[in-house]
Amino acid sequence: MRTQLEKLLASGRDNALLRFGLGDACLKENDAEQAAVHLTQATTQQPGYSAAWKLLGKALRQLGRLEEAEAAWTAGAAVAQRQGDMQAAREMAVFLKRLQKARAGQAMQPAAMPGT
Repeated sequence: MRTQLEKLLASGRDNALLRFGLGDACLKENDAEQAAVHLTQATTQQPGYSAAWKLLGKALRQLGRLEEAEAAWTAGAAVAQRQGDMQAAREMAVFLKRLQKARAGQAMQPAAMPGT
């Protein structure tokens, strides 16, 4: 699937749906770095594409780019809400809460002592 989509992109066909499909395929192959590239392009080409924002946040989360993931999900939730896509808005709100909770938990852990 990914190879076919990459061929379409290489042939000059470039749009948000194609980039979303490529990002999704990359995530399924555990290639979060390339997924983030394609999903960023999808959200640039079509800023109202809430599903692309959701997957972009997921890719960024996998890469450990937590602030960027939070920004993607925040933007995506706002887009979804404006469009009446309440399911996507709720999902991204849950992802945001989990991310913020995880980050708060990390902040509360004591720093490792040198030599331990």
